[in-house]
Amino acid sequence: MPLFSAPSFAPGQVLTTCKLGLGQMLSWGSAFYLPAILAGAMGESLGIPPSRIFAAFSLALLMMALTGPVAGRLIDRWGGRPLLMATNLWFALGLVLLSQVQSQGQLFAVWLLLGLAMGAGLYEAAFATSVRLYGKAARGSIVGITLFGGFASTLSWPLTTWLLHSWGWREACLVWAGVQLLVLLPLHASLPRAPARASADAVVPPTGLPAAPAAPAAALRGQWLSLVLLALTFAAIWFIGTSMMSHLPRLLMVSGATATAAVAAAALVGPAQVASRIADYAFLRRAHPLWSARIAVMAYPLAALVLGVFGASGSWAYALAFGLGNGIMTVVIGTLPLAMFGAQGYGQRQGLLMVPARMTQASAPFLFGLALEQWQLGALWVLMLAASMAATALWCLRPKQV
Repeated sequence: MPLFSAPSFAPGQVLTTCKLGLGQMLSWGSAFYLPAILAGAMGESLGIPPSRIFAAFSLALLMMALTGPVAGRLIDRWGGRPLLMATNLWFALGLVLLSQVQSQGQLFAVWLLLGLAMGAGLYEAAFATSVRLYGKAARGSIVGITLFGGFASTLSWPLTTWLLHSWGWREACLVWAGVQLLVLLPLHASLPRAPARASADAVVPPTGLPAAPAAPAAALRGQWLSLVLLALTFAAIWFIGTSMMSHLPRLLMVSGATATAAVAAAALVGPAQVASRIADYAFLRRAHPLWSARIAVMAYPLAALVLGVFGASGSWAYALAFGLGNGIMTVVIGTLPLAMFGAQGYGQRQGLLMVPARMTQASAPFLFGLALEQWQLGALWVLMLAASMAATALWCLRPKQV
């Protein structure tokens, strides 16, 4: 089995990882996780059903798919610092405008703006920023970024719920806009500047780390099947993850849990994700990320089985099992392409690999919400099907390393 051992951290890499991780935790919480808590209140205020809110959110996710490859290419060329700073301004503008919407048309237009910010400012952008700075030594940084990001729902769902009940959904959006301007913009401004690229064939990490040569063109031409299988895997995983991040509290309530118990159980997803990422890095960091993925993907059907059999009494176990699997799979989305194809052109390649994932992600809130309305707990079969597709694709892949 090929080894992909974790290199030592470069000077300043740990601090940069913490900054990127904190930025991800707050950025996910200020946009992606909002509809799960605010959709009901927003729909009531605007006189439209909550499904319209999720339709607007799906439109934002579609915009993410279109934005990702362009954002990745910009990061490959210029580094992530200027782009992440720009997304903070865009997030803040979108959230301020969201707090002022009065019609369905305005709602869809604002979520388009937020989709642009999410496509250029969430995980793939942070991963590409780290790879642009540190080359293949970025694997440890990717894990660290996701450790922070794993707490996004744990922080944002209770906080947004409190803001909603204390002040209202419009004020909650304004608070998150303030976080983007007052916390994240200065944070990203303090990131190191990416070094100039010495040539088109190397990624030049700072602080004396060796350059990462590009993979031979002939080798990349023979990797189309791996690229397709990875894209299929990521599409299935993002469908599951987005379905849960949009509907997890509601799914648990359908199983019989109270609203308070559902939110409390859903908050366990964050710590479970972090725990699984720590365990994966501690015990499997020298293994090819493909093996981590194959193990983790089995958590999705296991979680569905627990909730389907035990109902509300299994809601906490469901949240934990889902969090454990999803935590590792989020890391794998960043580390597996790095291990298989190298650091050169990582940002653009990652953006292209994620286009199908973003497409399925865009449909997930609406489709899973519809399945939940029609089939109640029977909607778990949709998740089982997606997990089976991902598992099949992963077992068809062969560990490669450049």
